[in-house]
Amino acid sequence: MSTRAEGGTGDEILINVTPRENRVAVVENGVLQEILIERAGRRGLVGNIYKGRVARVLPGMEAAFVDIGLDRAAFLHVSDIRSETFTETANGVNGPNGERPPPITELVREGQERVVQVIKDPIGTKGARLTTHITLPSRFLVFLADSDVAGVSVKIDGERERQRLKEVVNAFRTEFGGGYIVRTAAEGAEPWALRADMQFLQRLWRSIQERIAQTGGIAALYEDLPLVLRVLRDFVGDSVEKVRIDSRETCQRMLEFADKFVPEMVPRLEHYPGERPIFELYGIEDEIQRALGKKVPLKSGGYLIVDQTEAMTTIDVNTGAYVGHRNLEETIFKTNLEAAAAIARQLRLRNLGGIIILDFIDMASEEHQQAVLKALEKHLEKDRAKSHISQVSPLGLVEMTRKRTRESLEQILCEPCPLCDGRGSIKTAETVCYEIFRELLRETRQYSPRQFVVLAAPEVVDAMLDQESHSVAQLEAFIGIPIKFQAEALYTREQYDVVLM
Repeated sequence: MSTRAEGGTGDEILINVTPRENRVAVVENGVLQEILIERAGRRGLVGNIYKGRVARVLPGMEAAFVDIGLDRAAFLHVSDIRSETFTETANGVNGPNGERPPPITELVREGQERVVQVIKDPIGTKGARLTTHITLPSRFLVFLADSDVAGVSVKIDGERERQRLKEVVNAFRTEFGGGYIVRTAAEGAEPWALRADMQFLQRLWRSIQERIAQTGGIAALYEDLPLVLRVLRDFVGDSVEKVRIDSRETCQRMLEFADKFVPEMVPRLEHYPGERPIFELYGIEDEIQRALGKKVPLKSGGYLIVDQTEAMTTIDVNTGAYVGHRNLEETIFKTNLEAAAAIARQLRLRNLGGIIILDFIDMASEEHQQAVLKALEKHLEKDRAKSHISQVSPLGLVEMTRKRTRESLEQILCEPCPLCDGRGSIKTAETVCYEIFRELLRETRQYSPRQFVVLAAPEVVDAMLDQESHSVAQLEAFIGIPIKFQAEALYTREQYDVVLM
């Protein structure tokens, strides 16, 4: 559904600023693709660097818990620990001859102080995940503190451009040292701009090293930029036509940052002065509400069902009202192609991560299966989070993973329902009636009351006095004790009390 209030097909970034919460909407070709939220009391920790103390070493898990000053100890796995002789590779952490890393007890010990960086925010009951491989991002580069190599983002197409960027970075590395990864935003960047980034990163790393030397005990050494400035570093590019901010003060702050680090973005930054809220004007508020629901309608009449659990996320594709014009196989294929685009958008919009199971409608044609997978991969190309997609399983399912570093939209905005305790459903009034009957029988066997008074939700009492009135009469005759019902408006459906008189 379109969310643009004006014409044009370029990308826009809309920023809504309030005293305790900042929200960023990424709109591509008129459609909301991502929503980022940062609250004053729950700022993201990814990218922050701390001096922490090892609280506990768990040899059986090859991991350690590190106290970095948060409510919960953070988690450090052996694969994320830097060693002088062991380096990270594509297949894990290996030594110079390909051997596996030593036991974690040889790398860390309880009470030891280590400099660590957060690579995953605390999510649910899990603490933050840490690494000792320190990285620092800038507009065009990522500085690798414990490396001396240069790499180029795989998202940069063209071997000639990749080689050019690598040669430029390697030439300047003789001056600055360190390791670097060239980010996607660097495509077409001038050598002087890359050198300026390297100079900035080196200054930043030296200042962090000074804090490390001067700081004793647990302390924060470096905090990543706030959301509104990270947007200018991580999101902007040639495709972004406008960045509209509804706060004059924040707009000025972003202009000063852009003037120093991203000068080409200065003319694209714009203060939105309208009285109507910017997210309401562009339909973003409605899109956020829809993104919290389970059902996602497709234009063809089909729909998706998105079910997010702690273990994984499942997405089911259904044809719904779509019947097609040719045959069943063609109808299924078209629905799945449309679903692939919708799934890619929902993953970004809801920020779903971890294990994701996609249940496309069964396709008999191998050619159709591959076409749907290719369509899904293509639609995920703009996704900044890394993902891996498997082939269609014998059961017709597609398993995929998407890197999870921050809480999903639902985890930020919602909490488990107190009525159903997060189950997603509540007992029927009939079920509660039968539970009350069993409770009355138990109480009768233990006590000898003159009368029972049952306090319950109005709909449960109505069911007792209507559909279950015959059962109530039979129970009274069986136990020989009168039963009185009292409706309590504040009771939830599953809540009741049996009072002995």
